[in-house]
Amino acid sequence: MAIEKGDFIRITYTGRFEDGQVFDTTSEELAKENGIFNPRGMYGGDVVIVGSGHTIKGLDEDFIGKEVGYTGSLEIPPEKAFGAHNPALVESVSVTKIAAQLKDTRPYPGMEVEVDGKKGIVQKIIGRRLRVDFNHALSGRTVTYEYTIEKKLDEPGEKAKGLLALYTGASNLDIEITPEMVRVIIPIEFSFNQRWLISKGRIAHELIENLGIPNLEFVEKYPYVQKNPVAEAEEPEASEEGESEE
Repeated sequence: MAIEKGDFIRITYTGRFEDGQVFDTTSEELAKENGIFNPRGMYGGDVVIVGSGHTIKGLDEDFIGKEVGYTGSLEIPPEKAFGAHNPALVESVSVTKIAAQLKDTRPYPGMEVEVDGKKGIVQKIIGRRLRVDFNHALSGRTVTYEYTIEKKLDEPGEKAKGLLALYTGASNLDIEITPEMVRVIIPIEFSFNQRWLISKGRIAHELIENLGIPNLEFVEKYPYVQKNPVAEAEEPEASEEGESEE
């Protein structure tokens, strides 16, 4: 059956620039070979919802009409990849604006900085001012993607786990699903996971919309930590207020 908009699919892929350089891949081996391995990254494949913008536009559009098991490649122009380069997003910024980020480091071309919540790359330094490019780092580039549609997901639990893994990088979350409720058990360490804090609202919306289940709960799980009775016994008792020594 042909892939349609709204389908959950698992894909493997490799993205290359026009000169053949690999810049993105779901293959751990290829990532290591090309010096782009991320020890915190997930390899082996991604789950995406077709037509939901989980990947670049040109690739997302190409899924439609394909069959599970399809393997192919396509060249994607900038406007359907990471965007055309917009000169208006190159700005002159005072060094003072990023002083807190610099600490003891001098700014240099290629340095990543954040200004007013926007991330950019320093292009040039002129006295006390920086020329910063706030375009996507890959904007203006034509890219080629080789990809395989490994599987179409039909089971609600599989869909939920795949979508959560895409956003959070965690593939082993506990999920409970009934016809009326999706309950996701959130480990305590997610309290410090920026990917989770930023994307949990979108995850909830996409799960409810695409699973057809009307309610969703994120339940934070705090493990019980047993106190050490020996340590407690060794703690000195507080003296009563006003007690005097004889």
